[in-house]
Amino acid sequence: MTHASRRHFLSTSAALGASSLVPAAWAQKKDAKWPAKPIKIIVAFPPGGLTDAYARLYAEQLTQALGVPAVVENKPGAGAIIGIDAVVKSPADGYTLLMTTSGTVWHNRVLYTKLPYNLDKDLTPIANFPSGPLVVGVSEKVPAKNMKEFIEFAKNNTTTMGSYAPGAYPHMVADQTNRTEGTKIVTAHYRGESPMWVDVASGQVQIAIGSYQAFATVATRGVRAIGVTGNYRSPKLPDVPTLVEQGIQGNLVPLEGGLPLMAPAGTPEAVLQILSKVAVDGANSERAVKLRETFGIPNKPQNLAATRAEWERVVPIWIKLAVDLGIKLD
Repeated sequence: MTHASRRHFLSTSAALGASSLVPAAWAQKKDAKWPAKPIKIIVAFPPGGLTDAYARLYAEQLTQALGVPAVVENKPGAGAIIGIDAVVKSPADGYTLLMTTSGTVWHNRVLYTKLPYNLDKDLTPIANFPSGPLVVGVSEKVPAKNMKEFIEFAKNNTTTMGSYAPGAYPHMVADQTNRTEGTKIVTAHYRGESPMWVDVASGQVQIAIGSYQAFATVATRGVRAIGVTGNYRSPKLPDVPTLVEQGIQGNLVPLEGGLPLMAPAGTPEAVLQILSKVAVDGANSERAVKLRETFGIPNKPQNLAATRAEWERVVPIWIKLAVDLGIKLD
């Protein structure tokens, strides 16, 4: 990250309650206050899946907490570039937000030679909604019962990895496996998780990695879990070992991404504090608890200061991985 972006992400004011922040966040006009009109959350992926589910839950929480309508608009396509670009080009006033996957705003800055925006300067994080362990699932036509067996299968058979976006976690796992194990796994990019898992179930794609809930829709239709990502097992699949437990090497497999909520850079600090507080407080609601249980996610989003600190820690790791793998998407 650049020195300027480092200062940007780490700069923060003292944490305040939402009620005390509203006067400080009164908009640029002297007689207006924020929020004074509907808030739009642009999701860079199609409806369905974890990103969309989080966005719609958060929209409901904004409406309840702030008293103005909050709506979700799905703008998928071009590896999330379309949705991100729409937010970057919006006024930095807190009325247009972005919900996307971590890869599209973390390591895409090195996966693409040219983007219509600057990921170091044009967006600022509000919260990072955790994704929990991702499920590695294979078609029942594949004989592998674990990741090492799949790697041996892939050395001798044509295989395709389903990915929910170019440069997403599955894409990077496939590329890393090819480099370290000598496989020739081809990555098939989908506009979201649902069609990806459908093709695994039909046998058109041999393996994919995605959220538990999306995997669960096809788990009884010919898809078998052979591992999970991250450092801990999925609460929904306690008998399925992590890739780390299986002895899979590489800096990628223990990492956990997330679903960042972001705003255009320059959005007033007090507005960011309010938006963050809604996400943190909303994590304890009955609906939020149920969503995390449904998707097998044990942890919650952090406050603005903690989000910035985590951002500062993990983004350089993801960027280095992308640089080392040498993937280019354009």
